[in-house]
Amino acid sequence: MLKHTLISVAVTSALLLSGCSSTATQSSTTQNSTPFSAVVQTPVDFGGERITLEQAMADPDWIGRQPETATWSADSKTVYFNQKQAGTVVRDTFMVSVEGDTPTPVPLSQLHQATGSDALLSADKQLQVYTFKGNVFTKAVNGGAVRQLTFDSLHYRVQGLLNSGLIALSADDAFFTLDLTTGERKEIAKLITKDAPKGVTEPTTYLAKNELKLIKYIAVEHQNAKDREARKKDLTAQNDTVVDTAFYLGKGKRIVASSLSPAGDKLVVALKPDTPRQAEHDIMPAYVTKDGNIKAVPARQRVAEAKSENTELVVINLADKTQQVLAYDTLPGFDEDVLASVKAENAKAQGKTYSAQKAPRDINLINSDSSIKWNRDGSQVALMLEAWDNKDRWIATIDKNSKLVSQHRLHDDAWINYTFNEFGWLNNSDTLYYLSEESGFSHLYTKVPGQKAKQLTQGQFEVSSLTIAANDEYAYFKANQKHPGIYEIYRVSLADGKTEALTALDGMTDYELSPDETKLLLQHSTVMLPTELYVKNLNQPNAEVKRLTYTVSDAFLNKQLVAPQIVAVPSSHGDTPIYAKVYYPTDYKPGETGKTRKAVIFNHGAGYLQNSHMGWSVYFREFMFHSLLANEGYVVMDMDYRASKGYGRDWRTAIYRQMGTPEIQDLADGVKWMAENANVNSGKVGTYGGSYGGFMTFMALFTAPELFQSGAALRPVADWAYYNTAYTSNILNTPDVDPIAYERSSPIFHAEGLNKPLLINAPMVDDNVFFHDVVRLHQRLIELEKQDFETAIFPVESHGFVQPSSWLDEYRRIYKLFKTTL
Repeated sequence: MLKHTLISVAVTSALLLSGCSSTATQSSTTQNSTPFSAVVQTPVDFGGERITLEQAMADPDWIGRQPETATWSADSKTVYFNQKQAGTVVRDTFMVSVEGDTPTPVPLSQLHQATGSDALLSADKQLQVYTFKGNVFTKAVNGGAVRQLTFDSLHYRVQGLLNSGLIALSADDAFFTLDLTTGERKEIAKLITKDAPKGVTEPTTYLAKNELKLIKYIAVEHQNAKDREARKKDLTAQNDTVVDTAFYLGKGKRIVASSLSPAGDKLVVALKPDTPRQAEHDIMPAYVTKDGNIKAVPARQRVAEAKSENTELVVINLADKTQQVLAYDTLPGFDEDVLASVKAENAKAQGKTYSAQKAPRDINLINSDSSIKWNRDGSQVALMLEAWDNKDRWIATIDKNSKLVSQHRLHDDAWINYTFNEFGWLNNSDTLYYLSEESGFSHLYTKVPGQKAKQLTQGQFEVSSLTIAANDEYAYFKANQKHPGIYEIYRVSLADGKTEALTALDGMTDYELSPDETKLLLQHSTVMLPTELYVKNLNQPNAEVKRLTYTVSDAFLNKQLVAPQIVAVPSSHGDTPIYAKVYYPTDYKPGETGKTRKAVIFNHGAGYLQNSHMGWSVYFREFMFHSLLANEGYVVMDMDYRASKGYGRDWRTAIYRQMGTPEIQDLADGVKWMAENANVNSGKVGTYGGSYGGFMTFMALFTAPELFQSGAALRPVADWAYYNTAYTSNILNTPDVDPIAYERSSPIFHAEGLNKPLLINAPMVDDNVFFHDVVRLHQRLIELEKQDFETAIFPVESHGFVQPSSWLDEYRRIYKLFKTTL
């Protein structure tokens, strides 16, 4: 359980500007290489001009076009990043020196010189190898000379560096070696999902035998075929220039992952049945189209129709062309009936009984290609596997007898997290490293196969974004160690577990270690300012970080935006507080009484997402809307209810088989806290949110109808059986196994509880949460003869609204709802 002190942390957070005053004045075009010297508190009155709804919902270009997909150059002296052009979706690439000069655009004619995210160093560390638009390039680490090595349309991927010094490439299910000196490219394997050709065979039936014996033409053709086949085999065996690289994996399969050993001698291939993944009815009608006709757009499958899948793992020996299928029966728990208690509960509800039954479980790679990891010399391989039922994760190696050997099993009675699954081998030893939530929080472990694991980080915080130093001295990581909402960069000694903080920026910080491992490229934001780029010199640990970009506009900096405070709301259902942002009214006076304030609670989406942190939020429009409401006297709360990210495994899994119950309990605690601490009239509180937040609005108004006076549900889930498999089956299992969980958790089953005004805002071409959800719920409310609900449709919008006019229309309706009902 979290033990953080119940404190109210003012997130009047850091303006990372040197000597900035209460109103920041850096423009989007001004560049300043002077590093900031202190963390400056941002006042509540961020600017002088009040935000309007029209401005808040305008195209976000007006805020500034922040740096995207930043990465290092080969020589660790330059940073490349992308920036959106004003008024278009087109991105330009810029480069900026780590000395902090003005960023300069990279001309399109030179864009191939900006190394990509798949770049790796050659064996002699002199060349960086990468792809641009599918072709392979090298760039000299010193001097920057660029050379193009492929000129075709195969669209290569850089797979890795082989022990021989050659580079491994892949394209179209084929693997190649590339000699950086000569430019020679050689195909070493071609994976084909067909049955192997049978070749010429002797007749087996009575009729065929007689035809061969009686008809000379048939006999001659048969012998000719045998001769051609024999000659082909002889040519391949005797002529080194003729190579057969085909590996036939069987028809009716699809390749989901493949990985070549650094030794260049083996492949691990993952296959699934090539069965249709969409039914004919998995469509979504689009009503506004170019030709004026209704278009049936293919859509994802619903969890209610999901079928369990199993992955076939094959080890291919390139030398002797043998294939070995791996069995899962050596994994601990491979045949456990982990859902026995759930099945028994559902059976009892149906008047039946159920007893646990052992049977092999379907097992798959957890993250496709990233789930196959070779050690440096290619002598060992590790795989990260997950059960289809979401209850187990294994890290397994393959022994000399092609048997899986479990090195680590992580079991969770709820579900295995889809994040915190980074793992691999150290660079200079046969030691595994991995993240695991087994302690209740994501932490780093190392393990020599066959020996006991060693935990390197510990505490009530979450570790992610691992980078292992080339010499295995350190593991770099991101963590919220000093506060759940503050993410800094750390490194831990792999020898003794000593951890040191590398940044202290008090916001949201991500990083990339430079190729020479002397610097960190930082992407840092605060509550009040979007992401900008910074550099920290690791050779000068006490030196200030240097800011590289200034992209926020004067127009944004001049807006009077309210800095929220992060408070720890006591929970009535556990010892752990519920962290929440609170936007106080601009005229609020601490200690005021009378219960005169109106309030709104915003529910973030995704469920597993953290929004009460000290960085820039993906909900920047909502941030401005909340400032607008605070300017008009509202108290606004934004809670990291149970299920949110950042607070450990128990917080994450509290919603298992009961989505919408713990979260609404937390919202009730939020209303109580505002009544006791912010002068809020608990009878004048509304709520709203999108996606999962829209689902929560439904559940709040349907299952706790006296808690809020009104609610707005945006792009909401109404019935979880209609949502996708990957997300929903984690939390609710599948409807065929656990109908109780779906009925307990789906708003459409609780709609009779509505007695307060409800606004539903529904995009019609939403391929995430289908418009179908809203249509069915709307009909259910009609049949229940409910009043005071309305649905607004948005014909051209998908799940993430794009058009400013749609955003404005949506939030005008939300604003009107609260003004009318509160």
